[in-house]
Amino acid sequence: MMKKFGYKNPMAVPKIKKVTVNSSFGKEIATKTSGEREKMHKLILTDMSLIAGQMPRLVKSKKSIAGFKLREGLEIAAMVTLRKQRMWDFLERLIYLSLPKSRDFKGIELSSVDKGGNLNIGFREHINFPEIFTEKEKTIFGLQITVSADAKNREEGLELFKLMGFPLKEKEAKK
Repeated sequence: MMKKFGYKNPMAVPKIKKVTVNSSFGKEIATKTSGEREKMHKLILTDMSLIAGQMPRLVKSKKSIAGFKLREGLEIAAMVTLRKQRMWDFLERLIYLSLPKSRDFKGIELSSVDKGGNLNIGFREHINFPEIFTEKEKTIFGLQITVSADAKNREEGLELFKLMGFPLKEKEAKK
């Protein structure tokens, strides 16, 4: 990357800073009673902690929206931020185990990398991860994974993710 982008200092080469794993379950929780909500929270937090290797935190809603039956202060999502060794362990499992295991996987779209050089991947089912036993699962929820890099632009981010071994598609599909 130093030759391709003309960096003079090795510290200028983009690096991955953190990985954020997020799951929003507001729709499923909004109509449940408080006891059912607690059970759902426990199941989701347990599964996310198995996937990430770290206990996630619950995120509360900031405002009430009547159309979605959402009240302010209701816990509607869980998120975990991974750094250092846990981040690298998670990325290794993601690249080599979870992504190839997902159904009809042909590579990550190049449009998943934003203009800041960060990669966003969405999973409809969390059971793609090897830590989850499908037979024991009562609820299936989706995950969003954001890999944050300190790249200056999209091209640097794409090159970083290709060199790291992310299975990116070669060219974007024309519409």
